[in-house]
Amino acid sequence: MKKKIVVLSGAGISAESGIATFRDANGLWEGHDIMEVASPEGWHKNPELVLNFYNERRKNGLTAQPNAGHLALVELEKKFDVVIITQNVDNLHERAGSSNVIHLHGEIFKSRSTVDENLVYDMEGWELKLGDLCEKGSQLRPHIVWFGEMVPMIEKAIMEVSSADIFIVVGTSLLVYPAAGLIDYVADEVPKYIIDPHIPAVAQRPNLHLMEDKATTGLTSLSAELIKKY
Repeated sequence: MKKKIVVLSGAGISAESGIATFRDANGLWEGHDIMEVASPEGWHKNPELVLNFYNERRKNGLTAQPNAGHLALVELEKKFDVVIITQNVDNLHERAGSSNVIHLHGEIFKSRSTVDENLVYDMEGWELKLGDLCEKGSQLRPHIVWFGEMVPMIEKAIMEVSSADIFIVVGTSLLVYPAAGLIDYVADEVPKYIIDPHIPAVAQRPNLHLMEDKATTGLTSLSAELIKKY
């Protein structure tokens, strides 16, 4: 039976494909106060601003290409059962070829109904406008988990992490909850690898391996090492 690798990926892996990280040191996202463009309150206040903001993110996302880090995770699928839990809303993992991706914070290339959260639609192109309606006649919004909203996929993520044989964290500050708490569900005997140029502050625990490296080079070397080792 294949060993199971669970990967938690964050903005750092997408940044190497040219996708801007979530926020800068001032707490702004592409010049916007985050609560203006990533909260239910911001949406109710100015839906057109929010739609335009995500349209621009989508346009940028269409030109971005998967990098060596994404491809290294695809390589691991040849030998392991790989589950990727990502905080990223882009589709670079899928475009690289990863077959099992859980999006904790939503997916930017999908829209959803504002009256029925179960009505989710794949988008064609990059533009979502005021007046674009779901089948129940309500305005469509980005399929993104905003601040103050529930993270519907977290239970599934916890279940996957709890049964991991190997756990990899890449490109995340481990500051945003509930995603940051997933490492606490990994069994003590399981090897845990954290890859980041700036290693996040994480409580000492058994079998923890810190790799101070970028996602591209770090994942490429770790992938090769794991394939050889197991």
